Amino acid sequence: MADPSASPPAQEFTFVNKKGLKLKGLLVDGGAGSKEVCILCHGFRSSKLGGTVSALSAGLAEAGVSSFRFDFSGNGESEGKFAYGNYWQEVEDLRAAVEFWTSKGSRVVCVAGHSKGGNCVVLYASKYHDVPCVINISGRFALEKGILERFGGQEGLRKLEDEGVLDIKDASGNVEYQVTKADLRDRLTTNMHAACLAIPELTRVLTIHGTSDEVIPADDAYQFAQRIPTHKLVLVKDADHCYRGHQSELRKHVLEFLQETSALQESGAQQS
Repeated sequence: MADPSASPPAQEFTFVNKKGLKLKGLLVDGGAGSKEVCILCHGFRSSKLGGTVSALSAGLAEAGVSSFRFDFSGNGESEGKFAYGNYWQEVEDLRAAVEFWTSKGSRVVCVAGHSKGGNCVVLYASKYHDVPCVINISGRFALEKGILERFGGQEGLRKLEDEGVLDIKDASGNVEYQVTKADLRDRLTTNMHAACLAIPELTRVLTIHGTSDEVIPADDAYQFAQRIPTHKLVLVKDADHCYRGHQSELRKHVLEFLQETSALQESGAQQS
């Protein structure tokens, strides 16, 4: 986790999604009166205070880049009930964030997400084509995998099938959240292959993945790279899922990509 005392000052904002739920977020201003902002999306069962997005936000601010990170509905301080799966609803939460900053006169130049947040930004780019730069940090391509680990193996899957609901418990035996058949179906019917192919060539996508990721194998990163039209792949040697000890490398690769994308946009504008 990032040390909150080391985090740059952040301003709180509240916006509303299409369901009327109030979502909470934090803006970290990069300074110099910039009207450009990068929106950061947290991972599964995390929040805007999660270590990876918080550290990335701090790193962007040091480089003069403003960022806004928010809690998806049902997570953190945002309204709503947590739901397993919920991929496309989180896309719509991100859409509400983009529209919020656009309405305030800012330009969203990038959407970046960690873990499940990486899925969100890729899915967003497949549906909405208004953000030029997308950064997928350790997202999962094969959504049919990684399920049994959370469900307690085949026994948990059978219980879900028989009873229609499964309690997911922590190490102390306390219920963290519930999964329904509909929740599982939501995950299994979310098609990352189709989403990758639907991203237009003008959208630049970066996938970053740690070679020692213990949650999602680095092979998933190659799957994104093989399908997204305009894509760059960066593997961070020895980094785990949360980039412990490798936050500076993560920040470096993100900033380099933002600079590359900006240069390409300027070149394209001059040619047109």
